[in-house]
Order: sequence, then C-alpha cells, then structure tokens
Amino acid sequence: MRPRRDASKPGQRSVWDFPRPPAYEQWHEHVEVRFAGRTIAATDDAWCVLETSHPPTYYLPLSAFEPGVLREVDGVGTVCEWKGAASYYDVVVGDRVAARAAWTYRNPRGDAAVLRDHVALYAREMDACLVDGSPVTPQPGGFYGGWITPTVSGPFKGSPGTMGW
Repeated sequence: MRPRRDASKPGQRSVWDFPRPPAYEQWHEHVEVRFAGRTIAATDDAWCVLETSHPPTYYLPLSAFEPGVLREVDGVGTVCEWKGAASYYDVVVGDRVAARAAWTYRNPRGDAAVLRDHVALYAREMDACLVDGSPVTPQPGGFYGGWITPTVSGPFKGSPGTMGW
C-alpha cells in the first residue's frame, strides 16, 4: 500500500515525485563529511540519486576525500538492479574505523555511469554530513543510504513496515 505523502513546504521536493528507475542529478550544493573530529570530504560536485520514496543518496567524487580515509573492503558487495555491483570501503581516521560505511560502483550500468569514480556514505556512521551547512538526517533503517535534508519531504522508505513501498 502506498503511503500518504507529507505536505511539502516551499523549496522542498517530495520524494514521491522522484522516478523509478532513479534519476541522477547534480544540485551543486556544498557537501561536507566529518568523521573522527575532522572534515574528510568536501565538494560542490556531488551526484544525487533520486528514486521514488527515498531521500537523495549523495555520491561524492573520489577526489573530494582526504587521502587515506577510504580503505577498500575485500569480500562480498551488493548489487543494485539499476546501478550494478557495489564495492565497499571502511572509513578510517587514526584508530577510528567505520566499517563498510562507504560504497562505490566501479562499473555502473546505463545512466548510472555518471557515478563512476564517486563514493556514497552512510550518514549514520559519520560524525556529521552537511549539505549547504544543514546537518543531514540519515534515511531510516539500516539498509539504505539516503540523506534527509530540508529540501525534501517524505515519508521516506526504510523504517519497519516500509519494505513493500
């Protein structure tokens, strides 16, 4: 059953207007990621993956990351029906490690080719993720990696009972 959409405020987009399969857009917002007391990535050139019922997932260029903070993870990745096979990274600063907190698509399929050499992060694993200075709220649940900002309205997939949306 499709949920009732939240009312959007001026300047917001409803995630229920995002398409399936997803769209890929650059909004050129300033994106900053903080972990272990320092800024580990910053860019104005992130790609947003926009998919029905999901807050945008932000993909930052590899060049936006401080050297050495992404450590490749061996083993099984995941597969997205739209983007292809994902590979994971641990985020590492000193002794602090966020295991499998970031991912990339090395050979993305179709329209997702714009995500090549870009990395997404689980906001819940970072100290802070900011978009144009506003703190991000992680997408509910433990599986999806969307970032809820003041520019989007829900409800958002991810909480218990939403898998069938």
